[in-house]
Order: sequence, then structure tokens, then C-alpha cells
Amino acid sequence: MINLKKLVSVGRKSILSLRLSKGRFVVYSIDRKRFVVPLTYLRSKIFRELFRLSEEVFGLPKDGPITLPCDGAFMEYVLSLKRSIALSKYNLQMVEEQLLMSLASSANRTSARPLFS
Repeated sequence: MINLKKLVSVGRKSILSLRLSKGRFVVYSIDRKRFVVPLTYLRSKIFRELFRLSEEVFGLPKDGPITLPCDGAFMEYVLSLKRSIALSKYNLQMVEEQLLMSLASSANRTSARPLFS
């Protein structure tokens, strides 16, 4: 299983070079869109799975940013769902499970390539 603390610390160089508020980290989608994400999202199933897939597809980044194996539209959708206070905890878990299934099926159909080497 991927060590999320190690993965976040690997991307720390890119995070520290950018002005960010505390409690946030930066990730990129495969279409090079930049996302600033609260650290609390690391606890969610969808982000744990995205990091696991990222390690599987791209490996651990050495000097560059963390790239997640999804496009910007998918990331925007995930982030908007996570921000939504209208969803109950139960509904959010259900939606996360559906997103995980969607992510798994799209990963089987396409192969992502590293953007930063």
C-alpha cells in the first residue's frame, strides 16, 4: 500500500516553491491542470485511490510535482463533490464509490503517460 505521507513529502519541493496557505498541497491532472487541495482530503477513499494509481502509472516523483492519472474535468468534479456541504456523509461515501468504479473502468480503457520526467 502506498505511504501517503511519503508521497506528499516527495512533492514538497514543488509545493514549497509556490505560495500556498497551510494545510494544502498541489497536484496536477494528466492534462497539466494544477489543483490546490486541502490536506484533509488525503483521508478520502477517492484521493487514496488516485495516489495509488498515480504511483502505479507514473511511479513516485523525484523532483517534480505529483500527477494524478485523471483529467482536469474529473478532478474538478471530485473537488466540487468534496466541497459540497449539501451531501450527507452517507451520500458522499456512495458517490466516492461510484467515482472509484468510474476511475477504475477509465484506467482500463486508456493508458496515461507521465507529463513530467
